[in-house]
Amino acid sequence: MNLKQLSKRLNLSQTTVSRALNGYPEVSAKTRQRVIEMARELGYAPNQQARRLATGKTMAIGHVLPRSPNEMLNPIFMEFIAGAGLVYAKYGYDMMISVVPNDNEEAIYQEIAARKKVDGIIVHAPRKDEQRHKLLKKLGIPFLMHGRITGAEDETSWVDINNRQAFERATRFLLDLGHRRIGFLNGNEEMDFAIRRREGYVNALQNAGCPVDPDLMHSSEMTEPLGTQFAINLLRSSNPPTAFLTSSITLAIGAESAATSHGLEVGKDISIVTHDDVISFLPNSGEYPHFTCIRSSVGEAGQRAAQLLIKDLIDQGDPDHRVTHLMEADLILGRSTGPAPQG
Repeated sequence: MNLKQLSKRLNLSQTTVSRALNGYPEVSAKTRQRVIEMARELGYAPNQQARRLATGKTMAIGHVLPRSPNEMLNPIFMEFIAGAGLVYAKYGYDMMISVVPNDNEEAIYQEIAARKKVDGIIVHAPRKDEQRHKLLKKLGIPFLMHGRITGAEDETSWVDINNRQAFERATRFLLDLGHRRIGFLNGNEEMDFAIRRREGYVNALQNAGCPVDPDLMHSSEMTEPLGTQFAINLLRSSNPPTAFLTSSITLAIGAESAATSHGLEVGKDISIVTHDDVISFLPNSGEYPHFTCIRSSVGEAGQRAAQLLIKDLIDQGDPDHRVTHLMEADLILGRSTGPAPQG
């Protein structure tokens, strides 16, 4: 099946069919849908090189990741990419992932712009001293942040979850159960998301008139061994916590391992609430999941980010246009929480 044969079946010109498949705005939504459905039915796939020539696009989206020992194993990034990939495939885009040394990130963005390698970029893990958005604006590359930049929320396009509110709600939930010493296992607080999560935790304690104890708070990479070690340190202290709030299921698994090693029953002797990114190989599902959690799917965030980048930024072609999407987290009750133990 070629373009000429597809056009004949649709009784449309080859130009109209090509423009419909390539997303040109002058083709009506009804015609575009009809063309897409017929193309799928007949198994027609446009030649990518011809499509690039016709549209002037590279038909690729870039992801640049500063290199760290576990970067490509980061389950949150992989789930985000899996979600975004579904949208890229829908619109005929390829994905370009560049893993670079921390001190070479700016040079990679400049190379991408100079060689016109991609039509747009998704920027991951905004930091508290974030500068990448300023560079990308100068380079003229459409981009969208996965996360927000404090102080620049109105200057950039982004998809994020309401981290501050989610962690304030989770902390209030534990306070309502009678817990007053709540260990907080957070992500790396060089990152904006982790800063917002700490703020939510602290706000809930202060609003409840509960003292904020820095010794109960820990910031690190979100791995199981680090979660285990910090939880063990707290449980060995003279005034241990009766609950843990963690920024990821990997940290929660570590906290549970520490509690079990101290002969504590999770949900009875000690409570755990975690943030659940809905990671496919670490499921926390079912009608009554293992961990009580604040849940927001990072795969869904990937889909939303890809959709907004392609349809609202790249296709519109307006460098001053901004789009944002704030996702709320749901509080899901599981088996890992219960009233604070007496005494």
